[in-house]
Amino acid sequence: MPRRTPRTILDRLRTPRRFPKFLKSASVCVLIAGLLSPITQAAAAPAAVTAAEDHCGGWCSDILPPGENGNATLAEILLNQAFGTQPSHAEDQLAPYGKLPSGYSALTDAKINDFFNNASFGVPSDQVASTTRPAGRSDVTIVRDKKTGVPHITGTTRYGTEFGAGYAAAQDRLWLMDVFRHVGRGQLTSFAGGAPSNQGLEQEFWRNAPYTEADLQAQIDDATAGNGARGQQALADAKAYIEGVNAYIDASDKGRYFPGEYVLTGHKDSITNAGTIEHFKLTDLVALASVIGALFGSGGGGEVGNALSLLAAQSRYGVAEGTEVWESFRERNDPEAVLTVHDGQSFPYATKPDDPKGRALPDAGSVTREPLVYDRTGGATASAATAATARTTATALSAARRGMSNALVVSGEHTASGHPVAVFGPQTGYFAPQLLMLQEIQGPGLSARGASFAGLSMYVELGRGQDYAWSATTSGQDIIDTYAVELCQDDFHYLYHGTCTAMEKVERTNAWKPTVADSTRAGSYRMQVYRTKYGPVEYRATVDGKKVAYTTLRSSYLHEADSIIGFQMLNDPDFVKNAGSFQSAVQHINYTFNWFYADSGHTAYYNSGDNPVRAAGVDPDYPVRAEAAYEWRNWNPGPNTADYTPASAHPNSVDQDYYVSWNNKQAKDYSTASWGDGSVHRGNLLEDRVKKLVSAGGVTRSALVKAMADAALADLRAEDVLPDLLKVLESSPVTDATASAAAGKLSAWAAAGARRTETSAGSKTYANAEAIRIMDAWWPLLVKAEFEPGLGSDLYTAFTGNLPVDESPSAAHGPTGAHAGSSFQYGWWSYVHKDIRAVLGEPVRGALPKKYCGGGSLGACRDILISTLKEAAGRTAAQVYPGDDQCSAGDQWCADSIVHRTLGGIKHGPVTWQNRPTYQQVVEFTSHR
Repeated sequence: MPRRTPRTILDRLRTPRRFPKFLKSASVCVLIAGLLSPITQAAAAPAAVTAAEDHCGGWCSDILPPGENGNATLAEILLNQAFGTQPSHAEDQLAPYGKLPSGYSALTDAKINDFFNNASFGVPSDQVASTTRPAGRSDVTIVRDKKTGVPHITGTTRYGTEFGAGYAAAQDRLWLMDVFRHVGRGQLTSFAGGAPSNQGLEQEFWRNAPYTEADLQAQIDDATAGNGARGQQALADAKAYIEGVNAYIDASDKGRYFPGEYVLTGHKDSITNAGTIEHFKLTDLVALASVIGALFGSGGGGEVGNALSLLAAQSRYGVAEGTEVWESFRERNDPEAVLTVHDGQSFPYATKPDDPKGRALPDAGSVTREPLVYDRTGGATASAATAATARTTATALSAARRGMSNALVVSGEHTASGHPVAVFGPQTGYFAPQLLMLQEIQGPGLSARGASFAGLSMYVELGRGQDYAWSATTSGQDIIDTYAVELCQDDFHYLYHGTCTAMEKVERTNAWKPTVADSTRAGSYRMQVYRTKYGPVEYRATVDGKKVAYTTLRSSYLHEADSIIGFQMLNDPDFVKNAGSFQSAVQHINYTFNWFYADSGHTAYYNSGDNPVRAAGVDPDYPVRAEAAYEWRNWNPGPNTADYTPASAHPNSVDQDYYVSWNNKQAKDYSTASWGDGSVHRGNLLEDRVKKLVSAGGVTRSALVKAMADAALADLRAEDVLPDLLKVLESSPVTDATASAAAGKLSAWAAAGARRTETSAGSKTYANAEAIRIMDAWWPLLVKAEFEPGLGSDLYTAFTGNLPVDESPSAAHGPTGAHAGSSFQYGWWSYVHKDIRAVLGEPVRGALPKKYCGGGSLGACRDILISTLKEAAGRTAAQVYPGDDQCSAGDQWCADSIVHRTLGGIKHGPVTWQNRPTYQQVVEFTSHR
């Protein structure tokens, strides 16, 4: 039987048998018939959208599965659960997205829109599906196209335009917006139910951003006051947007076409319509932004985990040698790492100081995680609930942030048309409904089409303007530091500049009871965080025998709303007119992102984020003493402001021959917080393919899409590391029959391209399935056998806490657990690559200080590879792919498959794995203003 895993929010709605008996069989039909009778939403007669100035010439395309419509009435949810029917436009972008892996090899420019949507401005009159004038307003219309149902919002006033954007967002994502404003406040369980995964989700985010309502409002006030006319305009835009959202809430409540999840979670009554859907307010936008920032835009942290692994290395080897070993595995500035800015420019940041000062390493065995949850009752005491808390705690020691987005941009000098070509987009996980939504927005000072996070769509956040397009990938540079605050008086007071100061306790109490959507038994708990001027307390320890609290301070803490100005600029056609003005716009975004730009003649790149200027001698990889000498320069703890590195010090470039990014290292000497930027990174999969295209010249849109799609199916281990492993195996004849057969299968797979692809479209069976099974089983066995003997079990375990050994498609990782698509971001591929090459006697830049495989002996290393390969070959498919709530044990294709995790009542079927952005653009502009 499949193994069951914790479910997120409304995952329980996916299986009809979880509905009570009165919602089954014939009763479903009766209830649906009654629910279809309420008044439907009124719409004006269809009318064409007059296109704004559009310089793409029909060569802009995009895709965002599963579909634009993320709202479903109760009747539509019940129909979906009972019969599998889909609401209009709920999954019409899923099929073309899912077909690219089997169709990309024959792709031509003419066929791009077989797999993407035309992203031109406007809607031709014969493609208009509906026209809505929300709340009877004469200054805005929302036109939806027939193919995808994307809203095209056109306003004659700025207020009306933003009102329409809010109305359209609520039309498409009201339930999701409501879910995530509660996630951001740490109140998900009391809103959507006490499922263990809900408990874990709210705990994860509230620990990182434990804001009070006053904190949320202060962020709005500060962002408005500090940005002049643009700040005032952003506030007016946000207010109009919120009023549009609330207008839809009122209309849908009166017309009874609001999302059915409100009924299933007990907020509304399906018969009497009693109950309330709470209006949105401005502070909800900040709560939403804090979730998105934590997920994708806040690099750094992990200093305590770094300290623990350093201590383990020094315990194993002594201080000097242990530090050298630690630094070699850290790979802060590996000379073999793939770079986004590869023209030789150096951008030093977060580098290792020659003479570290203020370091606050914990005493051995003294570190404990600060408790978050207290006073558990009922459903909060179940083992699954406490396990969910443990999972959120276990990830805290690592600085790893899930990036998952990629970009391929080629300058016009190397394209067939002479115009730049870009294929780029964010990978935000796979959800139903999707976290992002599509829209076109046209009004005074606004002209853009693309994707925005639901509830934050007053502006397009990733997309295209009249004659330019932009996108982002998560960069992960270090904007988070850990401070060791010395305790005084008791465990809840600390020294701040010599004065014993009380910590501030912030609490959140949540309670829930069973609903149709979530049968978790009634329960409650209290979350509690202690805050200091140096940020929230994360750990407690002793340093040199003195009690300390380790706190986490990030530059974007209390500044979740600041980035609104940059997004406003990106949507303003009078501001962004060229590469330079684009870079000026994204400099106003304080989240850690890599930004890419293309117009008809130029390309550009800029790395955003408020990078704090650290005190001289501070090593950002370790905790530092909470003393004035080691604080960020000119740091003001009240508003959490400091000096930040100037724009020129951020990796940036204009018109480089090409850019690639897959959350890899940005530039020479620019140290990212996460481990794993070494010789093998998934960015290499893009680098190798795009570099080859650029060398040949004449790059087209379809050629760049094919390069992306081919990289999206590649197994990084098999493409970049397996050839060296085979060299070791083949250094002498392999006499063991099992190992020899396995090596032959792996070799044949590598020769065929090392891709994880179906035998044919829809077969749900991999070509080279046995080789893939062997590699999936072999890698963790190989890494452990190669490195643990030399490192020792304690240090090996500590290093795997800093960097996971593997991240294969079937592994549970990322914000959605398993079936998340994104793979091969974090792993020991570089370590194996460097070590095996060293054992083979090949040159290695940035080599590890020791040879680990077989102690450096080629013969002994070969014996390790053969023995682990033989063991892996003997693992059955059921052992390698044990099954879960989606798949039976042994189903290899299903284990890899992408599943849109339900955040509402509508479910979708799985699609074949591809390592690809969720939202993606293909752009080539033919002219410029």
